[in-house]
Amino acid sequence: MQKADILIQGCLILPMSHANFIEDGGLAIKGQKITFVGKRSATANITAETKLNAKGMVAIPGLINCHTHVPMALFRGIAEDQPLNAWLKNTIWPLEAKLKTDDIYAGALLGCLEMIKSGTTCFADMYFHENMVAKAVEKSGLRGVLAEGIIEFEKAQGEKMLKASVSFAKTFHGHANGRITAFLGPHAAYSCSPELLEKIRENASELGIGAHIHLSESEEMFSKLENKHGSTEVEFLERIGFFKGHTLAAHCIHLSEKDRRILSKHRVHVAHNPVANAKLGLGIAKVKELFDLGINVGLGTDGPATNNTLDMFETMKFAALLQKHLYLDPKSLSAYETLKMATINAAKALKLEESIGSLEVGKKADVILVDLLKPHLRPMHNIYANLVHSARGSDVDTVIVDGKIVMANRQVKTLDEQAVMENAEKTALSLN
Repeated sequence: MQKADILIQGCLILPMSHANFIEDGGLAIKGQKITFVGKRSATANITAETKLNAKGMVAIPGLINCHTHVPMALFRGIAEDQPLNAWLKNTIWPLEAKLKTDDIYAGALLGCLEMIKSGTTCFADMYFHENMVAKAVEKSGLRGVLAEGIIEFEKAQGEKMLKASVSFAKTFHGHANGRITAFLGPHAAYSCSPELLEKIRENASELGIGAHIHLSESEEMFSKLENKHGSTEVEFLERIGFFKGHTLAAHCIHLSEKDRRILSKHRVHVAHNPVANAKLGLGIAKVKELFDLGINVGLGTDGPATNNTLDMFETMKFAALLQKHLYLDPKSLSAYETLKMATINAAKALKLEESIGSLEVGKKADVILVDLLKPHLRPMHNIYANLVHSARGSDVDTVIVDGKIVMANRQVKTLDEQAVMENAEKTALSLN
């Protein structure tokens, strides 16, 4: 008999390593890893301490949020209907100046709770005092690819923040039993000097980690850089050698054909944030052109202050619909390709494709079960369409991260939900 810690039986399984699915499936987990994926009939010789009857559910890889600023859950709805520049300068930056480390932890915990409840098992975050986000990741049981943010209003500040980002990476990369990995986090090409950006890439290469940066997000915000250097952000970053290592570029809305070819040449990974981009009136990234050039594109929510939620199901639907709207073509982004963007593509963007992003033997057990016995998910003609266009984060029943059950029957096991929400509410009100 084969022994497992968790055995899931009776569900539909979408491995996401290919487009086929398994009906009446079984999935076994031992320790951190998946040890069996197949038909339930083949699980007769598997014993497990915990057996989950998942009839009426679908098992998919945990969703991966490629770009966010999770502590900004404290600012949800606080500055609506403003352009990005005014939103940052008039509201967000003054509020962030008031934040204490405990405040950031309270916001990060609220964000982690929201992500668990909506089926996200891994997220890429960029913020300051990122050690508080790491603390929230460790407590919540989630997986995080975390970057201490770097911004340079003056040279001394940039050097100080680079040092802090490198120190964070050295301390937390591989932390929490491997659930935390680190990137370096330069804010953007226009908010860091060329010299600082070169140092960031050099340090990232020495550490063997990636860099997470905002890129081509707002025409207004990067126009000064283009006037100064006579090139686009993408051309500028290529010129200084920033793309020589693994790069996760968030947004990538305003790209020329030359920009896209540069990103393809250097295998830059894109985090597409359709909801936040639309809400701030920034435009729609042309995902089809990126795909046509072989560029890997994942999905992100951006921060809860610009998106208002961290629900990746909502983000998937927006991503698919906006591409169809942009190209006036209903075939431009299929539901299957969209789900790939939130799973296996996203894992590749975070340098984690060998560990997560699909349900395969030997990979880490990051699994969610979605309850399909809901009126808005019936009938089921196309499971991928149902998940992308009909499902909601609240349809997630069970969340497993690194082989541990983090939520079952919509009850979170790692956090006191009421206490987390009350503390975040109290913290947010104290900042006004």
